[in-house]
Amino acid sequence: MTDFSRNEPDDKPPFSQNPISSAELDAEGEDARLATEWQEAEAVLYQDEPLASPKEEEPFERLPRQYDPSTPRITVETAFLASVASLIWLINFYFPLGPVLRVFFPIPIALIYLRWSQRAAWMGMLVSGLLLSVLMGPVRSIQYLIPFGLMGVMLGMFWRRRAKWFVSVPIGALLGAIGFFFRIWFVSVLLGDDLWLYATNQVTDFLDWLFTKMGLLLQPTLQQVQGSIIVLVLVNNLIYLFVVHLVAWFLLDRLGNPIPRPPKWVQTLLDYE
Repeated sequence: MTDFSRNEPDDKPPFSQNPISSAELDAEGEDARLATEWQEAEAVLYQDEPLASPKEEEPFERLPRQYDPSTPRITVETAFLASVASLIWLINFYFPLGPVLRVFFPIPIALIYLRWSQRAAWMGMLVSGLLLSVLMGPVRSIQYLIPFGLMGVMLGMFWRRRAKWFVSVPIGALLGAIGFFFRIWFVSVLLGDDLWLYATNQVTDFLDWLFTKMGLLLQPTLQQVQGSIIVLVLVNNLIYLFVVHLVAWFLLDRLGNPIPRPPKWVQTLLDYE
């Protein structure tokens, strides 16, 4: 007897051999819905929220810049910025424009520190000194290196470590005052005369004459005059460092190497967001 049951067509469709359960269909639909919602959320996010600008407050600590020490770009940028620093000093010496160029003295060296590293900043400072010694002589070169070369390295260190202005400005002012008195001592050694004592004596005699002409019963002593000059030098350097920070804040932001943000009252006063 022949069995025809094997040749009978199967009533079920082929895809019913591996049926998909309703749970799997629900899961696929849920995944598709979540993917659609995620795409819509991303579209709204990138459309409504602006990209963070370098002017916003940055964290106190920032990861150091990764670079290859053997790349020639470090040498090229260091040499270029060192020559810029020397050129600013040279132009200001022969064509003095008041405080206009003076505020840029430490900025190129500080920019080297910000872009690369401490070693590159020291190299840039030394290259500037060597270039100025060739162009203007070693005396003018030393007067640039102390304090402005050292100030550039110090400001670069503070700005790279995201130090606040109330830390970097007073320390920089102290370094500037030390550099001022160093230059007086250095020139005194070269001339063989004490310029500090000579200048303070002249100021004391002038004030004594002025008070006598005005009918004031005041007679300033040499120590009072010297103390007043020291205070004025410190105040002058505080103002100078504050202006240097303002110039670097505006300039380096546009070069892609922002420094720490100033206090809120400065931003409000200058209307700079």
